[in-house]
Amino acid sequence: MNDRVEAGASQQPSAEPSPWNIPNALTVLRILMVPLFLVLLLADSGNDVTLRWWALIVFLLAMFTDFVDGYLARRNNLITNFGKIADPIADKSLMAAALIGLAIIVELPWWVPVIILVREFGITVLRFFMIRIAVMPASRGGKIKTVLQTAAIGLFLLVFPLSDVVPSVVYFILLVVAWIIMTAAIVFTIVTGVDYCVQAAKLYKDAKSDGSTQTGGDAQRG
Repeated sequence: MNDRVEAGASQQPSAEPSPWNIPNALTVLRILMVPLFLVLLLADSGNDVTLRWWALIVFLLAMFTDFVDGYLARRNNLITNFGKIADPIADKSLMAAALIGLAIIVELPWWVPVIILVREFGITVLRFFMIRIAVMPASRGGKIKTVLQTAAIGLFLLVFPLSDVVPSVVYFILLVVAWIIMTAAIVFTIVTGVDYCVQAAKLYKDAKSDGSTQTGGDAQRG
């Protein structure tokens, strides 16, 4: 999800391209899709099967735009400061809307969105704070975490609309698979969150140590 931030940090183009481009337009579109998704999910307390199908479609389309805008931004060197800020906002907003929405309609216990969202927004704040010291790129574990979260949420959005058209055994199996993937997502969420904190502490310690060494050297030269 944060590939655009990574690419922007590594490429460092001499002149930033115009923010008026297709990747940024897709990011804005994804942000605008969040309230639409929530309205469709929460309508009739989540009991309208047709609207639940539409909620799933909007969620999948929004996640697809996330892939497309990152790909286009990297391929065409259209990475902008606006995109670096708006892209994570769009991603976190969609994920938060899905998790909180599923908790509101009692298809997820509240502890699930609490754990995931505290980690997501906490690490986002941490990474912005660490920018002045060093860029913390998204780890491979973080990317796996995002895939697992997306797959789990997609399945939870899917199982209710399917409940009336598939045998109960199939419904039960899908629900179990959804919970297995969600559990794996929670584990990766916690582990990668701890890893980011360890990285940040090490970077901060190294930066402070380098600063102290430089100050000492200047004092000796003086």
